[in-house]
Amino acid sequence: MTDTSPVTRQFEGLTIPAPGTYELDQAHKVVGFSARHMMVSKVRGVFEEASATITVAEDPLQSSVVATIQAASITTGQKDRDNHLRSGDFLEAEKYPTLEFRSTGVKSHSGSEFVLAGDLTIKDVTRPVELKVEFEGVGRSPYGFEIFGFSASTEIDREEFGLTWNVALETGGVMVGKKIKIELEGEAIRQ
Repeated sequence: MTDTSPVTRQFEGLTIPAPGTYELDQAHKVVGFSARHMMVSKVRGVFEEASATITVAEDPLQSSVVATIQAASITTGQKDRDNHLRSGDFLEAEKYPTLEFRSTGVKSHSGSEFVLAGDLTIKDVTRPVELKVEFEGVGRSPYGFEIFGFSASTEIDREEFGLTWNVALETGGVMVGKKIKIELEGEAIRQ
């Protein structure tokens, strides 16, 4: 029997997914970040292991997200730096194996852009954050899966989460900037 339920619907001139539960597609995701290094450049990295459940509500503005990131999956392309980021100086990945995000509501929207409020937990510290989310589109994959795409970004002060390790530079400033930019890209698949 073929599923004939609608894949999409209209919301304020935007084609969006039908209500339901969607999971982050592991093959189509990037959980990235960047931080200032030595006051002159940026270091970029990703968390290779992350999952998310997105509940698209009947009222789209009541939709929600729960995400889990595996702290030990952090990679910047440099082994010693990655091990340092996993250590007690930063994420303490053995003691705090996950970073968690739980949305608390859609704060605002305009066209395909949404501001999603939520609580981010790193180590044992939870702080409110706002993600700027761009809804990228919705459809059915060639394999018959209902999917939608999104990108999101925010900036946090790492020191507010207890990530305070640093080294003062002789030339002034510090080795690692306080502000961390978080950038997400992904596709979600209906369950």
